[in-house]
Amino acid sequence: MAKDGGCCNLCATCLLCLYSCRWTRSKKGLATSKCDCAWFFFLFCVCLFTLAWLYLALVTLNDFHNLNEFIFRKTEWWLDWSVVMLSGTATLVTFSSLLLVLALCLQLCHQPLKLHWLHKGLLILTTLVVVAAFVGMEIQWAEQWESARISLQATGPFLHLGAVVGMTLLAWPVADCFYRASHSALRVLLLLLYLGTVLALYLAPLGIDSPCLLEHSQLPPKPALYGHRGAPMLAPENTLMSFRKAVNCGVSVLETDVLVSADGLPFIMHDEKLLRTTNVQEVFSAQAHSNASSFNWTQLQQLDAGSWFLQKRPFPPAQRLSNEEQALARAQRIPSLMQLLGEAKRHNVSVMFDLRPVEDPQYEHLVNVTVETILQSGIAPELILWLPDEFRDQVKQQVPSFRQVYGRKRLSNETKVPLHVNLPYQNLSDTEIREYRRDNISVNLYVVNARWLFSILWCAGTSSVTTNACQVLQRMERPLWLLPRATYQMIWIVTDCVSFLLIAWAFLLLKRWSRRKESAGSDSDVLLTKIHSLLSE
Repeated sequence: MAKDGGCCNLCATCLLCLYSCRWTRSKKGLATSKCDCAWFFFLFCVCLFTLAWLYLALVTLNDFHNLNEFIFRKTEWWLDWSVVMLSGTATLVTFSSLLLVLALCLQLCHQPLKLHWLHKGLLILTTLVVVAAFVGMEIQWAEQWESARISLQATGPFLHLGAVVGMTLLAWPVADCFYRASHSALRVLLLLLYLGTVLALYLAPLGIDSPCLLEHSQLPPKPALYGHRGAPMLAPENTLMSFRKAVNCGVSVLETDVLVSADGLPFIMHDEKLLRTTNVQEVFSAQAHSNASSFNWTQLQQLDAGSWFLQKRPFPPAQRLSNEEQALARAQRIPSLMQLLGEAKRHNVSVMFDLRPVEDPQYEHLVNVTVETILQSGIAPELILWLPDEFRDQVKQQVPSFRQVYGRKRLSNETKVPLHVNLPYQNLSDTEIREYRRDNISVNLYVVNARWLFSILWCAGTSSVTTNACQVLQRMERPLWLLPRATYQMIWIVTDCVSFLLIAWAFLLLKRWSRRKESAGSDSDVLLTKIHSLLSE
């Protein structure tokens, strides 16, 4: 028993040292002041706040490559900022979570929660950093709020179960605080706050819905895959190597971007400048910041369009290329539209592209040159998915066999409904996707890289997705999870009932312990009084 008591004392002393920077343990269990209680509540809120940011940060990973490209265009400095964001977020979450665990352990050990001033300062700093992150997200990347809403369709049922488990475990420290509170008003407030939160969690599934809550027999066909600039996780984007990798992944459409050189030859390039994906700084240093369309085809062919992929490693798979693949990547050049169409014709896959830049005063000429190149390539016109809106009617008259794809929602008063739409995945709800599917409108959503997002869109009935991760989505034979609604409701009810019983048990058990302590305390007081009277006699 002495050993156990010594271990408990040592453990409580260590907790005090980490939380309060004090080595002296209170033997009588001094009460926690109102100020310290306020700091504990602040700590609890900060922990939830940082967890919410961590969740949002993980959601943004699907689209983070876009942010990396945006920052490069502004700074001309390449870095995978997702690593910086996740590292910083993990540090903040770990710090606040450990402090919260320490506080709960000290509460169970009946020690005062006197948070050290250094921890207080770091908690305030953590709050400011996370607030700045949320504000920055709202200003620069507001569409990620819609991504977060969609993600809840994938994680909502599991977050609900995890939250119920967490609140059930909190029943022990909450019950201990309840029975130790000296003021009845504080007891009532604590009990109402806790039980209100628990009740809200019990009823949360009433507001949780997901396309994947359906029977296995109702699951729509797997969406087709469109290779976004080829297979940019496996090879330098918009190169023949990338397009061939995409074909090997089983994509049905190669999605890309077309610019026209100074001498009138359409070529494949996403950025309007060549700095990010070529060595133009080394070859044409004086013209490095010029638009790609200002170079003629001979100049463009002098550029290395693959080595940047090995140096910057825009995606993690770039680190796992074999020596042979690395040599092939270094040999890549900027391909012409004619070369891409030849690859598509050889493998019988479709091509969809944006024609850039839209603000070019000679855009009509660019459209005509592109259409002429397509007709000269000999590819079946049905394999061309025509996306540019400008001069669409003119293109339809010239080549009626092109499949016209629209980058907008259908209008309510529209007499002629588009048969193919191409939209960001944030722009269509699962209800709208089902309506489009019912009306035989093909829906392609971009850019979908994460498996959870692909699963939600699969369950909703999306026709196809544009992806950077064709090698990942190709291997998925079913959504990450699929659950009949009745089964989820049964899990929900059983979890809530078990949680309620455990919470009630915790409160009743701690009530008995508190009564025993009071009884033992009163007996010891009587005994000490008798001893004192005998000694005085």
